[in-house]
Amino acid sequence: MFFRSKGKLKKEFDDRLVNLIKSTKEDLQQAKVIEELMDDYDLRVIAHRKAAESIHFYLFKEARIRKVLLK
Repeated sequence: MFFRSKGKLKKEFDDRLVNLIKSTKEDLQQAKVIEELMDDYDLRVIAHRKAAESIHFYLFKEARIRKVLLK
């Protein structure tokens, strides 16, 4: 009675996780492009790319732990 919606909640949060992974992937790609187009050495741009990379890989690792299939 109390745990009937567990599957529905898991699916909902798995969908949210997949959407987050997709959006962070786009952010990471944009940060990489900006870093490649940069003429000077700017620590803020490099830090932004590394932060985006770590967030994306953390979410990807979480999806692997939860056994979520990315479509």
